[in-house]
Amino acid sequence: MLGETANRRGPNEREQLIIQRVAEGCKNREIADSLGTTEHVVKNYLRLIYDKLGLWNRVELALWYEARQHEQVYHA
Repeated sequence: MLGETANRRGPNEREQLIIQRVAEGCKNREIADSLGTTEHVVKNYLRLIYDKLGLWNRVELALWYEARQHEQVYHA
């Protein structure tokens, strides 16, 4: 069920960077500072990312990211 309604397009480059930072355990403020933007913009990106991937929160997002990292290792 998870991700059933997810958009078929994957995350764009900026979204991928935010996903990586979330998986590293960064807070929204830290992500914003590293990207030179505001915390509000990061929150908006996260909402879009959750919708696109059919996820609910940053824990699911971090797990999604880690699973993709392992897939890349096995398919390389």
